[in-house]
Amino acid sequence: MVFGKLFSKLVEVAKEYIDDEKMNEQPPRTVQSASWSSEPVVKREKTSAEWENYFRDILRSEFPAFNIRENVPVTDLAGFASDEFQLYKSRPCQVYKAEWGQPYTFVLESAGNVVGVVMLGKGHSHDSNVKYLIARMYAKKLGVPYINFYTQMPNERAYVIGRIRKMMN
Repeated sequence: MVFGKLFSKLVEVAKEYIDDEKMNEQPPRTVQSASWSSEPVVKREKTSAEWENYFRDILRSEFPAFNIRENVPVTDLAGFASDEFQLYKSRPCQVYKAEWGQPYTFVLESAGNVVGVVMLGKGHSHDSNVKYLIARMYAKKLGVPYINFYTQMPNERAYVIGRIRKMMN
């Protein structure tokens, strides 16, 4: 019985603490620029075209040994194929076609051979969008290294270069 009273008191104190914390919450502060102006710094997201330009610049400057192709249809690598493979556990015999896949954002080639694929996507498109899943599956079936980047993330230059170098090894 003593334990029950202690527990009730503990719950009551915790609720009061949480209520007090909510009452004392401060609104989020706006980050001011380094010049101490009164205007807040607004960070806008890059557009798809800006992300493609950013990655194109990195690929051209840091990986000059490779020929870079853009927006390459999956069929350019896999041909027109109708395969059966497990893309979803609930549909193990579903037929998927290469032409249904998301075009590869960047394809890296050396001496006419595909040596890597770099995909850009927003949100968790690489994990849930069937077009991206089909593209990734065909790259895997062809033995082509595949790497994806989420465009809602910062993707600092050094991070991008490091991940692509790791993929190429």
